[in-house]
Amino acid sequence: MFNYSLDDLRYFCAVLKLGSYKKASERLGVSLSTLSRKIRFLEQNLQLTLLNRDSRRITLTNIGELYYERYGKLFDDVACIEQELSDQKHKPEGLIRITAPIFLGKHFLSAIFCGFLKQYPEIKLDLRLTNTLIDLEEEGIDIAFRARNSTLDNWISRELKLTHNILCSHPKNLNRLLTHPKQLDEHDKIICLGLTPWELKNTLTNEKYSYQPNKQVRFEVDEIEMMRIAIESDVGISYIPDYVAHPLIEAGKLEQVLPEWQSEAQSFSMLYLNRSQIPKRVRLLIEYTLRYFLANTVV
Repeated sequence: MFNYSLDDLRYFCAVLKLGSYKKASERLGVSLSTLSRKIRFLEQNLQLTLLNRDSRRITLTNIGELYYERYGKLFDDVACIEQELSDQKHKPEGLIRITAPIFLGKHFLSAIFCGFLKQYPEIKLDLRLTNTLIDLEEEGIDIAFRARNSTLDNWISRELKLTHNILCSHPKNLNRLLTHPKQLDEHDKIICLGLTPWELKNTLTNEKYSYQPNKQVRFEVDEIEMMRIAIESDVGISYIPDYVAHPLIEAGKLEQVLPEWQSEAQSFSMLYLNRSQIPKRVRLLIEYTLRYFLANTVV
């Protein structure tokens, strides 16, 4: 059974590639005596002579040439891989895989991603907009954006914005007589997958009420944009994120129902793997996103 190491083979290949023991010892950072001893150990272990030695030059034996052809390519490949990994760590280039909820991605992140791509032309983004909680590591995701469900083992979570859900309807909807969420049963409703029950808290009294919209559900959707369209079309009352509702309320397209009631604050967060060496391209997008949310009031 052979007892040599990959280092012994690497030393042998380095001597051949550089053409001398001296150059190889300098490149490898080992003494000449250590280098010579390692190669002799390799030959003794193989019971083969790999090098012809004289005072002027180093040449290969026939078997040494076979070894060098095979292992020289191996160490060249390793060197290329190491260089590629170094480039990924230090240069702003390569691919970043991202996932985000559909409407949140469109509403909050589109300007960030487009601005980032213009600033770093060698970086590419692969964006998966989905409302499904995918397995981030299995899908090879570098950065995930999530509303709620923002804590994962081994992932760092950075809060970007706090949001609330509020009750809204078309301004023509006769809902002004409502005084409590329990009265919602008699009104037409639009519900969105993942946003039930309607968890509400009174901002004046701190009373909490969990409303399950089971009665008079006219429309059930799985995407916030469709829910917004349905509310604007006067289909019914719904429970909608405030960042969607507020501009429409100001424009007179929606009206808030039970304005003293809203959900508790929910965190919109950015997640990335907790590892010591994040590729530079990923770190740049993380920093760019944090600066953007710090500098902008996104509504």
